[in-house]
Amino acid sequence: MKEAKFIYFNGAFVEWDRANIHIMAHVIQYGSGVFEGIRAYETKFGTAIFRAYDHYKRLKESMMMYRMETKETIEDYIRITKDLLIKNQLKSAYIRPVVYRGLGPISPNPLHAPVETVIAAFEMPNLFDGKVEKGINVCVSSYRRFAPDTIPPLAKATGNYLNSQLAMMEAELNGFDEAVMLDVNGNIAEGPGENIFLVKDGVLYTPSITSSILKGITRDSIIKIAGLLNIPVYEQDLPREMLYAADEVFFCGTAAEITPIVSVDKIKVGDGSVGKITRMLIDKFREIVYEGKDPFNFLEFVETEGY
Repeated sequence: MKEAKFIYFNGAFVEWDRANIHIMAHVIQYGSGVFEGIRAYETKFGTAIFRAYDHYKRLKESMMMYRMETKETIEDYIRITKDLLIKNQLKSAYIRPVVYRGLGPISPNPLHAPVETVIAAFEMPNLFDGKVEKGINVCVSSYRRFAPDTIPPLAKATGNYLNSQLAMMEAELNGFDEAVMLDVNGNIAEGPGENIFLVKDGVLYTPSITSSILKGITRDSIIKIAGLLNIPVYEQDLPREMLYAADEVFFCGTAAEITPIVSVDKIKVGDGSVGKITRMLIDKFREIVYEGKDPFNFLEFVETEGY
């Protein structure tokens, strides 16, 4: 992450170092926040935010699940984000909106703590920068995703990622690049911060939303791109052993984009290199976000003269 000049902070653009909250804020004590990860790309036709409306729609849905409200509409958030990119003179960026509970009573009950909003935009490479072209090595975590009747997996909530942290630390300390997490039934769920796809005999498989996963925006984009490329896609329960029997496996997400997986638990995926279908999807994704060849209207352009 590279520090930027300004952050949108509760209705105003403030200097990066002045975007501070109280140490006793509810979000610090109890993890009471929701957020998004969004990217802006420098395309051949100018800077564009990838699926801005869909990301902010999901933010609003996460807020609703946790009974949080702000005055800003989805359209307001998109306008603020464009203004922030311009103020920070960013042609490409990672964008992090956070809606959280501020300073209030010391109680897990969040209803009496104020709801506050921050949007940051800054330069950040792919999560697995330097490893994407050759693929990464992962393990199946001993930590599972939470049961769907405990915490709503469809909400992108800050507290959810304590579960992810356990899996990521376990993976790194055991020499892996990332973890794959199972759901409460022992089926494949997702990565700590990524959705997952498997390829078998030319067919693309991904866990369904009943497998304790986040309904990823990049995941949905992959499904749409696969349809364009005439690649069949199935969303269903997937047993753990499919990871070892698959011809190809890859992660996807805003931070990870499309990242090939070449081994699971030190067992090679396919021949241990980036697979044909994974490469096709990467190429088509990059064609959209860098060349601006966008048949889906995924790109929200920041149209400002001289920017």
